[in-house]
Amino acid sequence: SRLLRDSAAMSGTEAEKTHIGRAHNHENVEYLYTSLKQLYKKAFLPLEEHYSYADFFSPVMSSTDIEAKPFVLLVGQYSVGKTSFINHLLGDRPNGYPGSNVGPEPTTDRFMAIMHGQEERVLPGNAVAVSPGKPFAGLQTFGNAFLQKFHCAEVRADILESMTLIDTPGVLSGEKQRIGRNYDMAAVTKWFAERSDLILILFDAHKLDISDELKTVIEGLAGNDDKIRIVLNKADQVTPQQLMRVYGALMWSLGKVFRTPEVTRVYISSFWNMQYADKGRDSKVLFDKEKHDLFRDLRDIPKNAAVRRVNEMVKRARTAKVHALVCACLKKMMPSMFGKEKKQKELLKNLDVIFQAVAQEHGISMGDFPDADMYRERLTRWTGTGRTLANLPKYNRELIRKLDTCLATDIPLILRPLAMGHEESSMLAGYEKPRSELAFSPAFLQGAEQGEEAKLIQEMALASIRSADKDDDDDSGNGGGGGGGGRGGQEKG
Repeated sequence: SRLLRDSAAMSGTEAEKTHIGRAHNHENVEYLYTSLKQLYKKAFLPLEEHYSYADFFSPVMSSTDIEAKPFVLLVGQYSVGKTSFINHLLGDRPNGYPGSNVGPEPTTDRFMAIMHGQEERVLPGNAVAVSPGKPFAGLQTFGNAFLQKFHCAEVRADILESMTLIDTPGVLSGEKQRIGRNYDMAAVTKWFAERSDLILILFDAHKLDISDELKTVIEGLAGNDDKIRIVLNKADQVTPQQLMRVYGALMWSLGKVFRTPEVTRVYISSFWNMQYADKGRDSKVLFDKEKHDLFRDLRDIPKNAAVRRVNEMVKRARTAKVHALVCACLKKMMPSMFGKEKKQKELLKNLDVIFQAVAQEHGISMGDFPDADMYRERLTRWTGTGRTLANLPKYNRELIRKLDTCLATDIPLILRPLAMGHEESSMLAGYEKPRSELAFSPAFLQGAEQGEEAKLIQEMALASIRSADKDDDDDSGNGGGGGGGGRGGQEKG
């Protein structure tokens, strides 16, 4: 409706030009999504399947995942105003959205995806997860216990035509209440966070404490720092002097959870349709400006959705490439016959050294590598089903080359119609740098300060990487194709 009012105010020629411009941009976005789906199947998917990427990170992406509307995820403790905030965005509906409940006690006991629909209804989680038109198939990995606590509410609202809102259960405090969940709250929240364009963490001006469960949830958002915004809700319930102290206490509490030197953006207001309370009337100008800034950021999400989707795909590709190279290195360092168990324990213990060796040999930034403890835990889980590190797939030059070509050539090509300029080059920074720029960064020099065992492991890793590279050349020359594909590419014996 706002766009229609703007068009009506223009002259006929100006309105026509604007309409053509929007239609042209829509065509460019559709072209980008179509191209991304093709590139994923051509270059991303073969490498992910060959190196069992889904067992270590996230499941395979579907076409619906790639072209899904932007997600806005709301997280916070109970009764901080998450559901009221969503209802405010939907136009302050008298009865809220279907399936919603508002109260001072923990009322939202499930994850709710609020999407656009022609008729208002609530769909159960199991049906939503298998629906081909909805991007929630990946939630099936959390099992039926979670899907019973997941619903989708379809609402006819303008804002939902360009985004999907995710309401989460109020994060509880106390061990007894947390044990009551029969699913992993932090893991589910992380799944949504990785697919969200904006993450809003809400706090009540009267409840600033960060419980153990909320701390775990926030720590699970690591890697999505650029999406996170803090909302200090119900700020009109305190005086300006008290608000200053509340803001300071909030920043102090957040500083112990967010391990970054940057300050997270905080919006301070009262997000509902009621007038500000008497205590906060003196801060009305501040509250209105903060509310305007947050709503402006929400309006900008659809415009940047296509670019962010490319950004997420590039991040996924970098992670997949690093995973493939580490797997190949670990496999090459395993003995072929005896002493596998002892060698496996040694390699898992020195994963950080392996990372440095892979980074040095292939000219990759250490920032692209996963957390060593997390990766060690997933490798241990993967090998706990009768497999060893020797069963990992070996180095496949062709799959790596396809992915590199996609990142260096194909993705910049499909971004050109959107006229990305500097944003395009910043997303792909590091892929065309010569090895000499990366091979002697401070991260690689740390090995000189480590013990003799770590130095030896690093030297062995470098030798194994170069040997694996040579073996792949020999296989290619003999028509071997660089190793088997998929999980069937694992060797016997």
